[in-house]
Amino acid sequence: MEEAKKVRMGAELAESTWAIVLFCVGCGAAAGALLPLLARWLLSLPWAPLEGPAELLTSVPEPALTLGTVTVGALAGLLLGFTAVHESLSVSISDTHVTLTIRDSARSFAREEIAALFRDGKELVVLSPEGLESAREHCGLSWPRLTAALSAHGYPWAEQDPHRADYRRWVPGTPGLPEGADALLRARARARKNSDDADDARELRGELLRLGVVVRDEERRQYWRLVRRE
Repeated sequence: MEEAKKVRMGAELAESTWAIVLFCVGCGAAAGALLPLLARWLLSLPWAPLEGPAELLTSVPEPALTLGTVTVGALAGLLLGFTAVHESLSVSISDTHVTLTIRDSARSFAREEIAALFRDGKELVVLSPEGLESAREHCGLSWPRLTAALSAHGYPWAEQDPHRADYRRWVPGTPGLPEGADALLRARARARKNSDDADDARELRGELLRLGVVVRDEERRQYWRLVRRE
């Protein structure tokens, strides 16, 4: 009862900073501990890539070698952990607004601007009354906890995309798209092949939304639906 009262008063949901950082540090330290073993295994092969770096690494005496690689791995994990925290999504829920914060940027949606919220794979999607996706963000939060908090404040949660049946697979030259949309989908397909172009793919999704085209991804395929505007 007390927990339900707290949820109704307002909820701030975020991933644990220390859990993320400690996990990354642990993984980095473990990788560092395995590095000397990997180097020795490479040198035991008749022919091995990176033989020079492996010989240089194993020339360092123990225990300095293992201590050094574990320390470097832990520091790399620490950096990765804080980067992951910066990239993680937090959600603030009140009776009037839902606010999504990620990468030092916050977007707030009033109750009347939300037709539904739903989970698509590992992403949280906010759907507008017009059928457009107001937001689509990778979400590492506990889904049961998130849905409970949203439901406690009366926000509409859908088990899946209400418009899922309206999507069509995109292929170059698909008829029925607004002018310029096919070119944007081509550019987005190229951007999605390169992980370094994730921001470009995100920006192109926004350009398509401005044309009334909603895009969803399944592996390397793009699917689209058209929002009819009055």
